Amino acid sequence: MAALAVVAAGGLLVDDRVLVGAPIWFKPFKFAVSFAVYGLTLAWILSRLATPSRTGRWAAHIVVVAGLVEMAVITGQTIRGRRSHFNVETPLDRGLFTTMGVTIVVLWVATLVIAVLLFRARLGDRAATWAIRLGLLIALVGLLLGQLMVTSTPDQEAAGALRTALGAHSVGVPDGGPAMPLTGWNTTGGDLRIPHFVGMHALQALPLFLYGIEALAGRFTRLRDERVRLRLVLVAAGGTTALLALVTWQALRGQALIHPDGATLGALAALVAATAAGTYAALRRPAAGDRTGHGTSAPSAATNGEHPQPPNPAEELPA
Repeated sequence: MAALAVVAAGGLLVDDRVLVGAPIWFKPFKFAVSFAVYGLTLAWILSRLATPSRTGRWAAHIVVVAGLVEMAVITGQTIRGRRSHFNVETPLDRGLFTTMGVTIVVLWVATLVIAVLLFRARLGDRAATWAIRLGLLIALVGLLLGQLMVTSTPDQEAAGALRTALGAHSVGVPDGGPAMPLTGWNTTGGDLRIPHFVGMHALQALPLFLYGIEALAGRFTRLRDERVRLRLVLVAAGGTTALLALVTWQALRGQALIHPDGATLGALAALVAATAAGTYAALRRPAAGDRTGHGTSAPSAATNGEHPQPPNPAEELPA
């Protein structure tokens, strides 16, 4: 995928074709980078298992094959000058789009299998374990939200059997309109790629958030408490889930991300306030009874590279 990203970047430089309002090689580039990051993250997560898992290895191989098939279709359609997503204009286009749909379902199921494995193993201290577990669960929801894009739009329903496309990124406006730089998200209507993006990248965001907490632990003694770190991870996971719900609601109402209405702004303000309150509560000084066995601790196995120990179910969640 990294090599394909380089090829697609070259295509952006030398191929001036435009498809649905964007440079034709932009989609292969974005997907190659996304799959590269996804693969690296899953590989790192599986490396946290104290005992290698044959099931996990097979699930990882399935993710690799599904990603390769997906990118083969996207790149092949780009070379042909055709849309890869939502294109059902010819029998070949329809077959390729159906193939992509099947590969994504297979990839989702394989990722779900990995998630089940993670809930049966300790992946570091409790904060690291739950940062990884919850990040992967939110990523599964983000992947699943991609299915909202493959439902017929009102215009496509009106076209009936003559339609040449099935589904769309945008809500309330056609695909290919004015877009944000870099992301390509629609600026005049809703865009379902936004919740898809937010959900999927929780897989990286929550572990990186924990890395940040542990990096600050040297200066702030409160962050050396394992229970405080776990509480902060849970607050971050709750905030990310609420943000995912908010951007999904906004997109489904046909509203552009950068043009929120009063209801969206009110919901965002409530989310910020709740997250701030949760953070304050997480940082509060532990009660005397809470300190026993949970005062200060070394950095988690997520950062020190050590293999985690088997889980103790009684210690999985904070009091």
